[in-house]
Amino acid sequence: MPPQKQPASSPVSDLADLIVTAVRQTKALDPILLRVDSISSFTDYFFICSGSSSRQVQAIADHILEQVKKQGGRPPLGTEGRSGGQWVLIDYGEIVVHVFHDPIRRFYDLEGLWVEAERIDIEEAAKKPIYPHPRP
Repeated sequence: MPPQKQPASSPVSDLADLIVTAVRQTKALDPILLRVDSISSFTDYFFICSGSSSRQVQAIADHILEQVKKQGGRPPLGTEGRSGGQWVLIDYGEIVVHVFHDPIRRFYDLEGLWVEAERIDIEEAAKKPIYPHPRP
């Protein structure tokens, strides 16, 4: 049986592209994308980045929300932590965005907790679809 042709993009990759673009417009620290669909039942990706202050964390999160909405992306299922500015979580379902104050990110070390996850190079992801194959 011949291999199935994969779609050029999907709603997940479109949303991830919007998030990556929004974060690039800020001065977020060390943005990464972890593919967790094979080890998680609640999301496909974690997008993680940091800010150097609580104000910057809030600004990054607000910019992501604003840009995704402005570009026609769907609203998040929920947000947590915006008022505190230490760890903002934005849940888009297939992608969960974590914007940390840098010391808090190091303390919780999500990258270490999800070490089995595939780490996607954001620069490479900009050149090709992030989610190239359909979910089972």
